[in-house]
Amino acid sequence: MSKAIQQQAVSVLSAAEHGLVYLTANDWALIADKAVRMTFKAGDRIVEQGKRTHGVYLLLQGTASVQIPTQEIPPAIAPGEVCGEISFIDEQPATVSVVAKEPVEAFYLDRPTLQSLFELFPHLGSRFYHSLASSLSHRLRELIKERGTSQPPKKN
Repeated sequence: MSKAIQQQAVSVLSAAEHGLVYLTANDWALIADKAVRMTFKAGDRIVEQGKRTHGVYLLLQGTASVQIPTQEIPPAIAPGEVCGEISFIDEQPATVSVVAKEPVEAFYLDRPTLQSLFELFPHLGSRFYHSLASSLSHRLRELIKERGTSQPPKKN
């Protein structure tokens, strides 16, 4: 991947409001250097419920929807945000499917690649997991807020 394309990807990822917000510019350079760039067509499954991801996806372009059966309007994942993180953290099958709403470009980082980076740069690992926790916390709060507004008022 050319240096200009890599810098553009890092710019998207580092500017995301709900992405891996605690990573530094050096962290992003290390990640971009090791990531595999992937493309998905509209309708492609980026993450498939019930299957392990073995890594995480960082969206660079396009949006994807999180297929949650109890949600009328599926939450969206935008450029700069991560998906596959729950399966990555607990090494279990994915809890939901994530489907490309339009053409999507993403970085993919598998577990062995990330683990080797974390061994070489322990503070990167700390910032990475702190960022994942922050992202998951934000998503959970959004789901709770959505459920709270879609529930009928309680009768006294």
